[in-house]
Parts: sequence; structure tokens; C-alpha cells
Amino acid sequence: MRSDTSPTARALLALEILQGAPGITADRLADKLGVTERAARRYVGILREAGIPVEAVRGPHGGYRLGRGLRLPPLTFSADEALGLVMAVLDGHHDAGDPTDPVGNALGKLVRALPEPVAAQAEAVRRTTAPAPDRAAARPDPHTASTLVRACSDRRRVSVGYRSEAGSEWTVEADPWAVVVRHGRWYLLCRSVAKDAVRAYRIDRVRAVDVLDDTFEPPADLDPVDMLEEHLGSGWDYDVEVLVDAPVAALERCLPRTLGRLTAVDAGTTRLVGSTSNPRWYAEQLAAVPASYRIVRGAEVRRSARLVAQRLLAAAQDPPA
Repeated sequence: MRSDTSPTARALLALEILQGAPGITADRLADKLGVTERAARRYVGILREAGIPVEAVRGPHGGYRLGRGLRLPPLTFSADEALGLVMAVLDGHHDAGDPTDPVGNALGKLVRALPEPVAAQAEAVRRTTAPAPDRAAARPDPHTASTLVRACSDRRRVSVGYRSEAGSEWTVEADPWAVVVRHGRWYLLCRSVAKDAVRAYRIDRVRAVDVLDDTFEPPADLDPVDMLEEHLGSGWDYDVEVLVDAPVAALERCLPRTLGRLTAVDAGTTRLVGSTSNPRWYAEQLAAVPASYRIVRGAEVRRSARLVAQRLLAAAQDPPA
């Protein structure tokens, strides 16, 4: 044992050993360092004080290992795997070729870490591909999205500033249950505290988010995707109620669930209850219903339906001689 080796130097040596031998026990670490087991534990403490995540796992297969986030494992992608990953990123994020974009910058780091032959192919695809943007997609601010994801994970209540498509603005306290991506749009599935009701908010329309001290417990049987589909048509600016002369089963096959909930009035009549921030879009969706219907509640949607009907009638007129 060298008497001139400082505690810091031995701690750094311990870090090197932990990187190369995850799961090493205290006695084996002490043996490699040439010190007592007590001293080895002290060097682990020095690493932890320096902010290096060293985890201790108990049991017959336990030992010390470095926590996640200290360094990436070696990248061993095949050419097909690397190209598939680049293509998936380009398909989902159309600024991935821009090195000033956060995703583009991250993708560049990944490509640079690949073996040269694989990296050359991946970079060629990245440089020459020009994907057509999905105009229906609406990507949120990354910081807003990550804050909400962490709040969901930590089960912390949030205060959300929101602006609807119609221009209405409000602030709501909510229990964030899940973040769900659906057809290129990001949604926050949550419980509105004031209304004690399930809500689904588009994250790209969230103007501000503050994480509060209050905690919550999500429903035990929560299915985020199914519940999002069920509540996409609730909580918006304009309420709508429609009676349709068709059974529920027939309408479920042709109506998007974003319009609201379907319930049977009788064997041949269905009630549709929902809400919207875009009455014209809602009226256009109703125009595709393959049955007669009546808008019994929702003056805004009713006015939009008249405009849509006038446009359709004008299109169906005989051309002038």
C-alpha cells in the first residue's frame, strides 16, 4: 500500500473500479484498493459527497454500482438498428436534421458516437431526407412537457395556465395522471380539482405550469389511452347535445370519440353529449353522420351547422346554362 496516496486519489481509483466492475462488494473493493473494508466504504462516501450516484444493493448478489445517468453504456447498434432509429426520429420530429434544434442536436451526438461505417450511413440518411411535416401534429414546448411528465411521475398537483382554440384563457389546478401522445398531439390527462372532473388538455396550448406541494393518488385501474379517448370531447368552451336517429353501435364505427359520449335513448336513437372550442369543425364532423340528427343544445354549433348546410346546398346546385 502506498502511503503517499491521498484519499481523493483513492476515491477516484474506486470510481474507476466501480465503472469496470458493477456490483463489486465492499471487501473486494477494499482488496483492489489495498485498504481495509472500512476505508473502502469511506472512499465510497467521498464519491457520494461529490455528487456521484453510487448505489448499494443488499443481498447475496448485491454490492456497489454506479447509478443511472453517470455515463452511457457502449453503443453497439447494427447498421439496420441505427438507420431505423434515425428514420424513426425523422418521422416523428421533422426538425431532427437541424443541429440547433434540441432533438437534432441530440441525434447528432448519437450519430457521432456510432462506429464510423454505421455513422456514415446514418448521417447520409439524416442529411438527405426531407420528410413532409404532419400538419395535424402539434409539438409542445419541451420544458413544459417534461415538467408535466415529472409531475405525473412524482404525483404532484400542478397549476396550469391554458388557452383554448377559441381564445379563452383560464388557470386550473389539476392532478396530472398521465401524458398521452395521440396522432401527433400531446395531451395531459388529469383531474380538475375545482370541478372534480376528468379533463384532457393539449399540452401545446399550456401557457404556464407550476408544480405545487400537494400530492395525489391516481385511479388504481387507470388506462390512460382509453380514458383520454373517452374524455377528449369534454370540458371545452361550447357544450353540445345531439340526438341521432341511429343505434349506438352504428355510430361508434363512424364518429370520432373526440365529439363526445354516445348513450342509447332507445333501440334506434342515440344521444351524443360533448363540447368543443371549434364549433365549425364540430358541425363539419356532424355533417358526415350517415343518419338524420338534431342539435338540441349548443347555439354556436347550430349556427355553424347552418353555414355548413348552405355551403353544401350551394355546391349541389345545377351549374348555370
